[in-house]
Amino acid sequence: MKTAQILLLLAVAYTIVPISLSAQGSPEKAVRALLDAQVQSWNAGNIEEFMQGYWQSDSLRFASGGSVKYGWKTTLERYRKGYPDKAAMGKLTFSNLETTVLSADAVVVFGKWELMREQDKTEKDRPHGLFTLTFRKTPQGWKIIHDHTSSGN
Repeated sequence: MKTAQILLLLAVAYTIVPISLSAQGSPEKAVRALLDAQVQSWNAGNIEEFMQGYWQSDSLRFASGGSVKYGWKTTLERYRKGYPDKAAMGKLTFSNLETTVLSADAVVVFGKWELMREQDKTEKDRPHGLFTLTFRKTPQGWKIIHDHTSSGN
């Protein structure tokens, strides 16, 4: 192969690679879309769909309430037990999101969560707290691999 052909191939490669990366969207946008989908699933009362944002692995790490649990199924069961129906789930909101891109396949998000639940017609129940989520880009897309959630109650 001649030098001119090699240079032409390199020029094409340098043009195509950035286009293909930008077409996939930024890590921040992809992670934010996942969080938005989780909020929609939660507010629809669908924990199984909400859990699609998590890495389906025995190595998924979930820290909350002074303990650490591992595994996607364990995390799903924890959510099912703590939120047995749509009324217990309430309406979820995330706020004050701070995103840090660590690499092309790793992102950390810090934020606040709040549930709005009605106890009766005059009183509202508003559990809230903070979270730190570590995301990895997997063959199945961006997934939460570590979740550390605290409660402000």
